[in-house]
Amino acid sequence: MRIISKERLQNLREKYPVGCRVELLRMDDIQAPAIGTKGTVIGVDDIGSIMVSWETGSSLSVVFGEDLCRRIEDDK
Repeated sequence: MRIISKERLQNLREKYPVGCRVELLRMDDIQAPAIGTKGTVIGVDDIGSIMVSWETGSSLSVVFGEDLCRRIEDDK
């Protein structure tokens, strides 16, 4: 597990507020949604993982320093 500074954690929470939309770019997990899957942020936890409700029904978090997603405009 990587350590995250208070400043970086605050920046992540500002960049990925609850309700914003994201697209998965990389996740090294056998149960990961497919790359390109979109979802809605439900929070950022204290270790910097972005908690996402994916359109596939999954709720795997984007792990800080390991996985990658990008914020997108809501296309609905």
